[in-house]
Amino acid sequence: MTPTDLIKRVADEKIEFIDYRFIDIQGTWHHFSTPVSQFNQTVFTEGVGFDGSSIRAWKEIHESDMLIKPDPRTARLDPFFERKTLVLICDIIDTITREAYHRDPRTVAKKCIEHLNSTGLGDQAYFGPEAEFFIFDDLRFSNPADGSASSYAINSTEAHWNSGEKSEGGNLAFKIRAKSGYFPTPPSDTLQNYRADVTTILENMGIEVEALHHEVATAGQGEIDMRYEPLLQMADNMQWFKYVVKNTARQYGKVATFMPKPLFNDNGSGMHIHCSIWRGDTNLFAGEKYAGLSDMAMYFIGGLIKHSRALIAITNPTTNSYKRLVPGFEAPVNMAYSARNRSAAIRIPTYSDNPKTKRFEFRTPDNSCNAYLAFSAMIMAGLDGIENKTDPGEPLDQDIFFMSARDLEGIVTAPMSLDQALDALEADHDWLVKGDVFTTDLIEVFIDYKRREEVDNMRQRPHPFEFEMYHDC
Repeated sequence: MTPTDLIKRVADEKIEFIDYRFIDIQGTWHHFSTPVSQFNQTVFTEGVGFDGSSIRAWKEIHESDMLIKPDPRTARLDPFFERKTLVLICDIIDTITREAYHRDPRTVAKKCIEHLNSTGLGDQAYFGPEAEFFIFDDLRFSNPADGSASSYAINSTEAHWNSGEKSEGGNLAFKIRAKSGYFPTPPSDTLQNYRADVTTILENMGIEVEALHHEVATAGQGEIDMRYEPLLQMADNMQWFKYVVKNTARQYGKVATFMPKPLFNDNGSGMHIHCSIWRGDTNLFAGEKYAGLSDMAMYFIGGLIKHSRALIAITNPTTNSYKRLVPGFEAPVNMAYSARNRSAAIRIPTYSDNPKTKRFEFRTPDNSCNAYLAFSAMIMAGLDGIENKTDPGEPLDQDIFFMSARDLEGIVTAPMSLDQALDALEADHDWLVKGDVFTTDLIEVFIDYKRREEVDNMRQRPHPFEFEMYHDC
Protein backbone atom coordinates (compact mmCIF):
# COMPACT_ATOMS: atom_id res chain seq x y z
CA MET A 1 0.00 0.00 0.00
CA THR A 2 1.40 3.38 -1.04
CA PRO A 3 0.94 6.59 0.98
CA THR A 4 -1.63 7.74 -1.58
CA ASP A 5 -3.55 4.48 -1.23
CA LEU A 6 -3.43 4.82 2.54
CA ILE A 7 -4.70 8.39 2.57
CA LYS A 8 -7.62 7.28 0.39
CA ARG A 9 -8.35 4.35 2.71
CA VAL A 10 -8.40 6.67 5.72
CA ALA A 11 -11.03 8.83 4.01
CA ASP A 12 -13.10 5.91 2.66
CA GLU A 13 -13.23 4.08 6.01
CA LYS A 14 -13.87 7.27 8.01
CA ILE A 15 -10.87 6.70 10.26
CA GLU A 16 -10.65 9.32 13.03
CA PHE A 17 -7.11 9.05 14.39
CA ILE A 18 -3.65 7.99 13.22
CA ASP A 19 -1.47 6.27 15.81
CA TYR A 20 2.31 6.22 15.26
CA ARG A 21 4.30 3.45 16.96
CA PHE A 22 8.02 2.77 17.35
CA ILE A 23 10.24 0.61 19.54
CA ASP A 24 13.17 1.46 21.81
CA ILE A 25 16.34 -0.55 22.41
CA GLN A 26 14.79 -2.35 25.40
CA GLY A 27 11.85 -3.61 23.32
CA THR A 28 9.10 -1.30 24.58
CA TRP A 29 6.51 -0.06 22.09
CA HIS A 30 5.82 3.69 22.22
CA HIS A 31 3.02 5.62 20.53
CA PHE A 32 1.43 8.99 19.96
CA SER A 33 -1.62 9.94 17.94
CA THR A 34 -2.86 12.75 15.73
CA PRO A 35 -6.33 13.59 14.46
CA VAL A 36 -6.89 12.44 10.90
CA SER A 37 -6.96 16.10 9.82
CA GLN A 38 -3.15 16.14 10.30
CA PHE A 39 -2.56 13.11 8.10
CA ASN A 40 -1.21 13.87 4.61
CA GLN A 41 1.67 13.15 2.22
CA THR A 42 4.18 15.21 4.23
CA VAL A 43 3.95 12.66 7.04
CA PHE A 44 5.66 10.19 4.70
CA THR A 45 8.08 12.60 3.00
CA GLU A 46 9.12 14.79 5.93
CA GLY A 47 8.14 12.74 8.96
CA VAL A 48 6.70 13.83 12.29
CA GLY A 49 8.84 15.29 15.08
CA PHE A 50 9.10 14.06 18.68
CA ASP A 51 11.37 14.30 21.73
CA GLY A 52 14.02 11.59 21.43
CA SER A 53 15.62 12.45 24.79
CA SER A 54 12.59 10.96 26.59
CA ILE A 55 13.27 7.52 25.07
CA ARG A 56 15.68 5.28 27.00
CA ALA A 57 19.23 5.11 25.62
CA TRP A 58 18.56 7.34 22.63
CA LYS A 59 19.30 11.08 22.65
CA GLU A 60 20.54 13.51 25.27
CA ILE A 61 18.42 16.54 26.14
CA HIS A 62 20.64 18.90 24.11
CA GLU A 63 20.05 16.84 20.93
CA SER A 64 16.50 15.71 21.53
CA ASP A 65 14.70 16.40 18.21
CA MET A 66 13.98 13.30 16.15
CA LEU A 67 11.58 12.25 13.41
CA ILE A 68 9.36 9.25 12.83
CA LYS A 69 8.59 8.09 9.30
CA PRO A 70 5.68 5.64 9.06
CA ASP A 71 5.88 2.52 6.91
CA PRO A 72 2.58 2.43 4.95
CA ARG A 73 2.85 -1.36 4.57
CA THR A 74 2.35 -1.77 8.32
CA ALA A 75 -1.09 -0.12 8.50
CA ARG A 76 -3.58 -1.93 10.77
CA LEU A 77 -6.65 -0.83 12.69
CA ASP A 78 -6.21 -0.91 16.45
CA PRO A 79 -8.56 -3.60 17.85
CA PHE A 80 -8.94 -1.97 21.30
CA PHE A 81 -9.44 1.78 20.84
CA GLU A 82 -13.03 3.02 20.95
CA ARG A 83 -12.40 5.60 18.24
CA LYS A 84 -11.50 4.20 14.83
CA THR A 85 -7.70 4.44 14.81
CA LEU A 86 -5.19 3.39 12.16
CA VAL A 87 -1.80 2.28 13.51
CA LEU A 88 1.41 2.78 11.53
CA ILE A 89 4.75 1.32 12.64
CA CYS A 90 7.53 3.83 12.12
CA ASP A 91 11.24 4.08 11.43
CA ILE A 92 13.32 6.69 13.25
CA ILE A 93 15.17 9.46 11.40
CA ASP A 94 17.98 11.62 12.75
CA THR A 95 17.05 15.28 12.20
CA ILE A 96 20.67 16.33 11.56
CA THR A 97 21.77 13.67 9.08
CA ARG A 98 18.23 12.94 7.76
CA GLU A 99 19.29 9.30 7.72
CA ALA A 100 17.87 6.25 9.50
CA TYR A 101 18.84 6.35 13.18
CA HIS A 102 21.39 3.64 13.96
CA ARG A 103 19.96 2.98 17.44
CA ASP A 104 16.49 2.29 16.03
CA PRO A 105 15.93 -1.51 16.31
CA ARG A 106 13.70 -1.57 13.23
CA THR A 107 16.47 0.08 11.24
CA VAL A 108 18.86 -2.64 12.45
CA ALA A 109 16.48 -5.33 11.16
CA LYS A 110 16.20 -3.63 7.75
CA LYS A 111 19.98 -3.32 7.50
CA CYS A 112 20.33 -7.00 8.43
CA ILE A 113 18.20 -8.07 5.46
CA GLU A 114 20.13 -5.69 3.18
CA HIS A 115 23.36 -7.27 4.43
CA LEU A 116 22.04 -10.78 3.81
CA ASN A 117 21.16 -9.76 0.24
CA SER A 118 24.59 -8.21 -0.28
CA THR A 119 26.33 -11.48 0.61
CA GLY A 120 24.52 -13.29 -2.20
CA LEU A 121 23.76 -16.14 0.20
CA GLY A 122 20.01 -15.59 0.24
CA ASP A 123 17.36 -12.95 -0.13
CA GLN A 124 15.13 -13.60 2.87
CA ALA A 125 15.29 -14.97 6.41
CA TYR A 126 12.14 -16.49 7.86
CA PHE A 127 11.33 -16.61 11.57
CA GLY A 128 8.69 -18.47 13.55
CA PRO A 129 8.77 -17.70 17.29
CA GLU A 130 6.91 -19.79 19.85
CA ALA A 131 6.00 -17.12 22.37
CA GLU A 132 5.10 -18.30 25.88
CA PHE A 133 3.47 -16.10 28.52
CA PHE A 134 1.58 -16.18 31.82
CA ILE A 135 -1.94 -14.98 32.56
CA PHE A 136 -2.36 -14.19 36.25
CA ASP A 137 -5.50 -13.23 38.13
CA ASP A 138 -3.51 -10.90 40.34
CA LEU A 139 0.06 -9.57 40.24
CA ARG A 140 1.38 -7.09 42.77
CA PHE A 141 4.86 -5.79 43.56
CA SER A 142 6.37 -3.06 45.67
CA ASN A 143 9.87 -1.57 45.87
CA PRO A 144 9.77 1.71 47.83
CA ALA A 145 12.47 4.19 46.93
CA ASP A 146 13.71 4.34 50.54
CA GLY A 147 14.65 0.64 50.37
CA SER A 148 12.64 -0.27 53.46
CA ALA A 149 10.69 -3.10 51.82
CA SER A 150 10.45 -5.29 48.77
CA SER A 151 7.70 -7.71 47.83
CA TYR A 152 5.67 -9.35 45.09
CA ALA A 153 2.55 -11.50 45.10
CA ILE A 154 0.99 -13.63 42.36
CA ASN A 155 -2.36 -15.37 42.34
CA SER A 156 -3.99 -17.67 39.82
CA THR A 157 -7.21 -19.66 40.03
CA GLU A 158 -5.51 -22.41 37.99
CA ALA A 159 -2.58 -22.93 40.33
CA HIS A 160 -2.41 -25.57 43.05
CA TRP A 161 -0.97 -22.91 45.36
CA ASN A 162 -3.74 -20.33 44.78
CA SER A 163 -4.83 -18.28 47.78
CA GLY A 164 -7.72 -20.61 48.58
CA GLU A 165 -10.12 -17.73 49.13
CA LYS A 166 -13.66 -18.51 48.15
CA SER A 167 -14.62 -16.75 44.95
CA GLU A 168 -17.94 -16.31 43.19
CA GLY A 169 -19.18 -19.79 42.32
CA GLY A 170 -16.85 -21.39 44.85
CA ASN A 171 -13.12 -22.12 44.77
CA LEU A 172 -13.16 -25.22 42.59
CA ALA A 173 -10.48 -27.87 42.96
CA PHE A 174 -9.48 -28.37 39.31
CA LYS A 175 -5.97 -27.04 39.82
CA ILE A 176 -2.91 -27.70 37.68
CA ARG A 177 0.01 -29.28 39.52
CA ALA A 178 3.47 -27.77 39.16
CA LYS A 179 5.07 -28.64 35.80
CA SER A 180 1.87 -30.45 34.71
CA GLY A 181 0.22 -27.81 32.56
CA TYR A 182 1.01 -29.20 29.10
CA PHE A 183 -2.20 -29.68 27.09
CA PRO A 184 -4.74 -30.18 29.94
CA THR A 185 -8.40 -29.93 29.01
CA PRO A 186 -10.97 -27.82 30.84
CA PRO A 187 -11.91 -27.47 33.64
CA SER A 188 -8.19 -27.47 34.58
CA ASP A 189 -7.40 -25.30 31.58
CA THR A 190 -9.49 -22.18 32.21
CA LEU A 191 -8.01 -20.01 29.46
CA GLN A 192 -9.07 -21.57 26.16
CA ASN A 193 -11.64 -18.83 25.55
CA TYR A 194 -9.02 -16.19 26.30
CA ARG A 195 -6.48 -17.71 23.89
CA ALA A 196 -9.20 -18.11 21.26
CA ASP A 197 -10.09 -14.41 21.59
CA VAL A 198 -6.42 -13.42 21.18
CA THR A 199 -6.16 -15.69 18.13
CA THR A 200 -9.31 -14.27 16.54
CA ILE A 201 -8.08 -10.70 17.01
CA LEU A 202 -4.67 -11.55 15.50
CA GLU A 203 -6.18 -13.34 12.51
CA ASN A 204 -8.62 -10.48 11.89
CA MET A 205 -5.54 -8.26 11.70
CA GLY A 206 -3.97 -10.54 9.10
CA ILE A 207 -1.55 -12.28 11.51
CA GLU A 208 -1.88 -16.02 10.88
CA VAL A 209 -1.89 -18.33 13.90
CA GLU A 210 -0.96 -22.02 13.67
CA ALA A 211 -1.69 -23.30 17.19
CA LEU A 212 -2.76 -22.24 20.68
CA HIS A 213 -2.51 -24.21 23.92
CA HIS A 214 -1.74 -24.27 27.63
CA GLU A 215 1.94 -24.65 28.46
CA VAL A 216 3.81 -26.77 31.00
CA ALA A 217 3.79 -24.41 33.98
CA THR A 218 0.85 -23.96 36.29
CA ALA A 219 -0.85 -20.59 36.88
CA GLY A 220 -2.07 -19.87 33.37
CA GLN A 221 1.00 -20.35 31.19
CA GLY A 222 0.05 -20.31 27.53
CA GLU A 223 1.49 -20.35 24.04
CA ILE A 224 0.13 -19.05 20.74
CA ASP A 225 2.23 -19.81 17.67
CA MET A 226 2.20 -17.47 14.70
CA ARG A 227 2.99 -18.75 11.21
CA TYR A 228 6.53 -17.95 10.08
CA GLU A 229 7.14 -14.68 8.24
CA PRO A 230 10.14 -12.70 6.91
CA LEU A 231 12.36 -11.14 9.59
CA LEU A 232 11.02 -7.57 9.55
CA GLN A 233 7.39 -8.57 9.24
CA MET A 234 7.68 -11.13 12.05
CA ALA A 235 9.36 -8.60 14.35
CA ASP A 236 6.48 -6.19 13.63
CA ASN A 237 4.02 -9.03 14.31
CA MET A 238 5.72 -9.80 17.63
CA GLN A 239 4.96 -6.26 18.80
CA TRP A 240 1.32 -6.70 17.83
CA PHE A 241 1.27 -10.13 19.46
CA LYS A 242 2.41 -8.82 22.84
CA TYR A 243 0.03 -5.88 22.56
CA VAL A 244 -2.98 -8.11 21.86
CA VAL A 245 -2.06 -10.66 24.56
CA LYS A 246 -1.75 -7.93 27.21
CA ASN A 247 -4.81 -5.90 26.26
CA THR A 248 -7.07 -8.94 25.92
CA ALA A 249 -5.94 -10.07 29.38
CA ARG A 250 -6.92 -6.68 30.74
CA GLN A 251 -10.37 -7.03 29.19
CA TYR A 252 -10.69 -10.33 31.08
CA GLY A 253 -9.72 -8.64 34.35
CA LYS A 254 -6.37 -10.45 34.35
CA VAL A 255 -2.75 -9.50 33.72
CA ALA A 256 -0.40 -10.97 31.11
CA THR A 257 3.38 -11.10 31.49
CA PHE A 258 6.16 -12.22 29.17
CA MET A 259 8.63 -12.16 32.07
CA PRO A 260 10.84 -15.25 31.60
CA LYS A 261 10.73 -16.59 35.18
CA PRO A 262 7.94 -15.15 37.34
CA LEU A 263 7.36 -18.38 39.33
CA PHE A 264 9.76 -20.19 41.64
CA ASN A 265 9.97 -23.97 41.18
CA ASP A 266 7.96 -24.09 37.96
CA ASN A 267 8.78 -23.75 34.28
CA GLY A 268 9.67 -20.36 32.86
CA SER A 269 8.53 -18.79 29.60
CA GLY A 270 10.80 -19.01 26.58
CA MET A 271 10.58 -17.93 22.97
CA HIS A 272 11.82 -20.84 20.88
CA ILE A 273 12.75 -19.35 17.50
CA HIS A 274 12.52 -21.31 14.22
CA CYS A 275 14.74 -19.92 11.48
CA SER A 276 15.65 -20.59 7.84
CA ILE A 277 17.19 -18.70 4.90
CA TRP A 278 15.61 -18.73 1.44
CA ARG A 279 16.36 -17.61 -2.09
CA GLY A 280 13.10 -17.06 -3.90
CA ASP A 281 11.01 -20.20 -3.35
CA THR A 282 14.01 -22.35 -2.38
CA ASN A 283 14.77 -23.16 1.24
CA LEU A 284 18.57 -23.02 1.43
CA PHE A 285 18.61 -24.94 4.71
CA ALA A 286 17.37 -28.15 3.06
CA GLY A 287 20.06 -30.64 2.01
CA GLU A 288 21.69 -34.02 2.49
CA LYS A 289 23.52 -33.45 5.75
CA TYR A 290 22.42 -34.24 9.29
CA ALA A 291 18.60 -34.38 9.72
CA GLY A 292 18.09 -33.22 6.14
CA LEU A 293 19.96 -29.95 6.53
CA SER A 294 22.33 -28.32 4.04
CA ASP A 295 25.99 -27.37 4.50
CA MET A 296 24.80 -23.77 4.79
CA ALA A 297 22.48 -24.65 7.65
CA MET A 298 25.20 -26.58 9.46
CA TYR A 299 27.66 -23.71 9.17
CA PHE A 300 24.90 -21.33 10.32
CA ILE A 301 24.41 -23.48 13.43
CA GLY A 302 28.19 -23.44 13.91
CA GLY A 303 28.12 -19.64 13.96
CA LEU A 304 25.30 -19.63 16.50
CA ILE A 305 27.22 -21.97 18.80
CA LYS A 306 30.50 -20.08 18.38
CA HIS A 307 28.96 -16.72 19.30
CA SER A 308 26.21 -18.02 21.58
CA ARG A 309 27.42 -16.51 24.85
CA ALA A 310 27.51 -13.02 23.30
CA LEU A 311 24.33 -13.61 21.32
CA ILE A 312 22.45 -14.57 24.48
CA ALA A 313 23.01 -11.05 25.88
CA ILE A 314 20.63 -9.92 23.11
CA THR A 315 18.21 -12.87 23.04
CA ASN A 316 17.99 -13.08 26.86
CA PRO A 317 18.61 -9.49 27.94
CA THR A 318 17.19 -9.30 31.49
CA THR A 319 18.44 -10.32 34.90
CA ASN A 320 15.30 -12.46 35.22
CA SER A 321 16.25 -14.38 32.04
CA TYR A 322 18.97 -16.24 33.94
CA LYS A 323 16.57 -17.52 36.59
CA ARG A 324 15.14 -19.60 33.71
CA LEU A 325 18.54 -20.55 32.28
CA VAL A 326 19.72 -22.63 35.24
CA PRO A 327 21.92 -25.71 34.61
CA GLY A 328 20.53 -29.00 35.89
CA PHE A 329 16.91 -28.11 35.17
CA GLU A 330 14.86 -28.33 31.99
CA ALA A 331 16.45 -25.28 30.43
CA PRO A 332 18.31 -25.03 27.10
CA VAL A 333 21.68 -23.96 28.51
CA ASN A 334 23.93 -26.34 26.55
CA MET A 335 24.80 -25.00 23.12
CA ALA A 336 24.51 -28.27 21.22
CA TYR A 337 22.32 -29.29 18.29
CA SER A 338 20.20 -32.36 17.73
CA ALA A 339 17.28 -33.71 15.75
CA ARG A 340 14.16 -34.16 17.89
CA ASN A 341 16.08 -33.74 21.17
CA ARG A 342 14.45 -30.90 23.11
CA SER A 343 17.17 -30.86 25.74
CA ALA A 344 19.60 -29.35 23.19
CA ALA A 345 19.61 -25.58 22.73
CA ILE A 346 19.34 -26.04 18.96
CA ARG A 347 16.79 -28.55 17.72
CA ILE A 348 16.10 -29.68 14.15
CA PRO A 349 12.38 -30.61 13.88
CA THR A 350 11.70 -33.91 12.10
CA TYR A 351 7.95 -33.69 11.62
CA SER A 352 8.26 -33.65 7.81
CA ASP A 353 10.68 -34.60 5.02
CA ASN A 354 9.41 -31.72 2.85
CA PRO A 355 12.45 -29.54 1.97
CA LYS A 356 10.38 -26.41 2.56
CA THR A 357 10.01 -27.30 6.24
CA LYS A 358 13.72 -27.69 6.97
CA ARG A 359 14.87 -25.30 9.66
CA PHE A 360 16.40 -25.21 13.11
CA GLU A 361 14.86 -24.10 16.39
CA PHE A 362 16.90 -22.00 18.82
CA ARG A 363 15.37 -22.75 22.22
CA THR A 364 17.39 -20.48 24.52
CA PRO A 365 15.80 -17.04 23.82
CA ASP A 366 12.95 -15.57 25.82
CA ASN A 367 10.28 -12.94 25.26
CA SER A 368 12.05 -10.19 27.19
CA CYS A 369 14.19 -9.66 24.09
CA ASN A 370 13.69 -7.02 21.43
CA ALA A 371 12.63 -9.16 18.45
CA TYR A 372 14.18 -6.81 15.86
CA LEU A 373 17.58 -7.05 17.56
CA ALA A 374 17.34 -10.74 18.50
CA PHE A 375 16.35 -11.96 15.02
CA SER A 376 19.02 -9.76 13.41
CA ALA A 377 21.73 -10.94 15.82
CA MET A 378 20.87 -14.58 15.07
CA ILE A 379 21.25 -13.93 11.34
CA MET A 380 24.57 -12.14 11.85
CA ALA A 381 25.96 -15.00 13.95
CA GLY A 382 24.81 -17.51 11.36
CA LEU A 383 26.24 -15.55 8.43
CA ASP A 384 29.57 -15.39 10.23
CA GLY A 385 29.41 -19.17 10.59
CA ILE A 386 28.67 -19.59 6.87
CA GLU A 387 31.44 -17.19 5.87
CA ASN A 388 34.01 -19.03 7.99
CA LYS A 389 32.58 -22.54 7.41
CA THR A 390 32.31 -22.98 11.19
CA ASP A 391 31.98 -26.65 12.14
CA PRO A 392 29.15 -27.08 14.69
CA GLY A 393 30.70 -30.33 15.95
CA GLU A 394 28.87 -33.60 16.38
CA PRO A 395 25.14 -33.70 17.18
CA LEU A 396 24.08 -34.55 20.70
CA ASP A 397 21.30 -37.10 20.36
CA GLN A 398 20.99 -38.13 23.98
CA ASP A 399 19.16 -36.50 26.88
CA ILE A 400 21.54 -33.81 28.10
CA PHE A 401 19.77 -33.61 31.46
CA PHE A 402 21.06 -37.10 32.35
CA MET A 403 24.63 -36.70 31.05
CA SER A 404 27.59 -36.52 33.43
CA ALA A 405 29.81 -33.48 33.78
CA ARG A 406 32.58 -35.38 32.00
CA ASP A 407 30.29 -36.14 29.05
CA LEU A 408 29.38 -32.46 28.80
CA GLU A 409 32.99 -31.27 28.71
CA GLY A 410 33.69 -29.11 25.69
CA ILE A 411 30.05 -28.08 25.18
CA VAL A 412 29.53 -24.31 25.28
CA THR A 413 27.08 -23.31 28.01
CA ALA A 414 24.90 -20.26 28.40
CA PRO A 415 26.11 -17.50 30.74
CA MET A 416 24.97 -17.79 34.35
CA SER A 417 23.92 -14.14 34.57
CA LEU A 418 23.20 -11.06 32.49
CA ASP A 419 26.51 -9.64 33.71
CA GLN A 420 28.40 -12.61 32.23
CA ALA A 421 26.46 -12.34 28.98
CA LEU A 422 27.28 -8.64 28.65
CA ASP A 423 30.97 -9.41 29.27
CA ALA A 424 30.80 -11.95 26.44
CA LEU A 425 29.12 -9.45 24.10
CA GLU A 426 31.71 -6.81 24.95
CA ALA A 427 34.52 -9.24 24.07
CA ASP A 428 32.88 -10.78 21.00
CA HIS A 429 30.86 -8.51 18.70
CA ASP A 430 32.88 -8.00 15.50
CA TRP A 431 30.42 -10.30 13.72
CA LEU A 432 27.55 -7.96 14.60
CA VAL A 433 29.06 -4.84 13.04
CA LYS A 434 29.66 -6.36 9.63
CA GLY A 435 27.79 -4.43 6.97
CA ASP A 436 27.12 -1.73 9.58
CA VAL A 437 24.07 -3.75 10.71
CA PHE A 438 24.77 -3.16 14.40
CA THR A 439 27.02 -0.21 15.11
CA THR A 440 29.70 -0.17 17.78
CA ASP A 441 27.85 2.74 19.35
CA LEU A 442 24.60 0.74 19.61
CA ILE A 443 26.40 -2.21 21.22
CA GLU A 444 28.20 0.03 23.71
CA VAL A 445 24.99 1.85 24.63
CA PHE A 446 23.13 -1.46 25.03
CA ILE A 447 25.83 -2.87 27.33
CA ASP A 448 26.16 0.35 29.36
CA TYR A 449 22.40 0.68 29.88
CA LYS A 450 21.97 -2.94 30.92
CA ARG A 451 24.86 -2.78 33.40
CA ARG A 452 23.93 0.58 34.89
CA GLU A 453 20.12 0.37 35.00
CA GLU A 454 19.57 -3.36 35.49
CA VAL A 455 22.61 -5.36 36.65
CA ASP A 456 23.85 -2.74 39.15
CA ASN A 457 20.34 -1.95 40.41
CA MET A 458 19.71 -5.62 41.12
CA ARG A 459 23.14 -6.12 42.65
CA GLN A 460 22.57 -3.32 45.18
CA ARG A 461 19.20 -4.55 46.44
CA PRO A 462 18.74 -7.22 49.11
CA HIS A 463 16.43 -10.05 48.06
CA PRO A 464 13.56 -11.06 50.39
CA PHE A 465 14.86 -14.63 50.54
CA GLU A 466 18.22 -13.38 51.79
CA PHE A 467 16.52 -12.34 55.01
CA GLU A 468 15.30 -15.91 55.52
CA MET A 469 18.81 -17.23 54.96
CA TYR A 470 20.95 -14.58 56.64
CA HIS A 471 19.01 -12.30 59.03
CA ASP A 472 20.36 -14.16 62.07
CA CYS A 473 23.94 -14.64 60.91
